Amino acid sequence: MHLIHALTQWLQQQSWLELVGLVTGLLCVYLAARNSIWNWPFAIINTAICVYVFAKAALYADMGQNAYLFCLNIYGWYYWSKRPPNEAKLPVVRITQKQLLAAVAITILVTAALGFLLVKLSEVGHYQPAAYPYLDSFCSVISLTAQVFMARKVLENWLMWLFVDIIYVGIYINKGLEPFALMFGIYTIIALMGYLDWRKRL
Repeated sequence: MHLIHALTQWLQQQSWLELVGLVTGLLCVYLAARNSIWNWPFAIINTAICVYVFAKAALYADMGQNAYLFCLNIYGWYYWSKRPPNEAKLPVVRITQKQLLAAVAITILVTAALGFLLVKLSEVGHYQPAAYPYLDSFCSVISLTAQVFMARKVLENWLMWLFVDIIYVGIYINKGLEPFALMFGIYTIIALMGYLDWRKRL
């Protein structure tokens, strides 16, 4: 009974928008882990909410990431719908060496460039200083890469999500975004489930 009361109090203290983001985020990741095409509509709603929330929290790399993910989710919905005629669903594939090397190179270069840009924008003084500019940029680049691989049904996208979700839990706890910290904690578990489930489908 005490746990229910504490949970009720916690929910009342949270922004309704963040709670909608929590629910849609969990639904889209769970459905993706279950290999369901219906993950994409929830992902579109979730990323739209995240753009607004992260802009208010001065997590500008996350804001930009979710604006990009919004577009990528539309692409993912389209790509997953193009299944081969003899397949019930689009098949899962493994990452290639070329894709892996490209992902590593892009992560290093874009993280450095985006982190530097966020630091410089903070110095100008017209914006609220960016929180964790390089770490935020790194997580954003990894997330974008993982989402591209998810849209293309590459198995290893789940390992990328597993890695970055753990980092995000710490960031969001420190920024006081408790619903998002909870959401990414659950994302970590779902990412592991998604990896195991997709690996079986190979």
